[in-house]
Amino acid sequence: MSSCRKPIQNITQALRGHFGFVEDVVSKTEGPDRRRWTERIARGEIAGNAWTEIGNASQEAFSTRIHEKDGRLLLEGTKYYTTGSLFADWIDVGATGLDGKGIAVQVRRDDPAVNVIDDWDGFGQVLTASGTTTFSGAVVDPGDVVVDDDKFRYGAAFYQAVHLATLAGIGRAITTETAAQVAKRTRTYTNGAGSRSSQDPQVLQVVGRIRSNAYAAGAIVLQVGRAIERAFQAHFAGDAEAEERANALAELETSQALNIVTDLILESATIAFDTLGASATRKPLALDRHWRNARTLSSHNPRIYKDRIVGDYAVNGTPPPYQWRIGLAKAG
Repeated sequence: MSSCRKPIQNITQALRGHFGFVEDVVSKTEGPDRRRWTERIARGEIAGNAWTEIGNASQEAFSTRIHEKDGRLLLEGTKYYTTGSLFADWIDVGATGLDGKGIAVQVRRDDPAVNVIDDWDGFGQVLTASGTTTFSGAVVDPGDVVVDDDKFRYGAAFYQAVHLATLAGIGRAITTETAAQVAKRTRTYTNGAGSRSSQDPQVLQVVGRIRSNAYAAGAIVLQVGRAIERAFQAHFAGDAEAEERANALAELETSQALNIVTDLILESATIAFDTLGASATRKPLALDRHWRNARTLSSHNPRIYKDRIVGDYAVNGTPPPYQWRIGLAKAG
């Protein structure tokens, strides 16, 4: 196993904000905003993200906001979970506008008033730089101010789908690494069922379960991808009702998938150790990173709510929420 493969799961998440930002750009109607960002992206410029606020942040509005000074728009505030921004050229920021409404703004990563701090201390996805970013008067181009409601409506589903795809990729990595380790293992137990692990039917059964889990997770993610593609196509079809329905179904399918895919990959990350014995816990193998990465990914948008959302739709026809925020709830 090459050590250079180990950060791949982190790279995917570090670029998640960029993937979503690009999806939003290609969903825009023709015009100067779409053209400007298409040209930037084509030049290889990358966008990070800065939306979540911690501490005493409110669910109702962002503490991060823009204000006007000397004819310029300036951004002030602090964000956390700013995944990928350390490596980006631009940062897409959720903020409160001059009129008190929610907006998204894009600022240069290299603006002297932007400070990205690599202080992410989670036990998984450790190379994603998902820490703190502060804005102390960062300059905002008026052309890079977007009303929050104008961003692509299936955004929550899209961002969750990236996590699902990463989880499926972790499942494939577990399969590949476990099979390789079992194949070359020569020592076995006196109470084993074969002369070596590669001939032990009980060990092979576990490897087969891990591979099947990865296959099922991948198939589910592809199904979710088709739902998101339908939402994208519906956006340009000129039928508002059909678009609304496609957006809801895309969000619903990601909610249906999250718990199942998570369970499959977390199980694989656990039972992989049953195929190799105590030597599998050696730090150089880093097999524990799969569980840590999967557990971290599946904690982002709490999965405990997903089955309830799906059930509420199935029983009562309640559409799933498109976006959500974390913070202090409004009193009462």
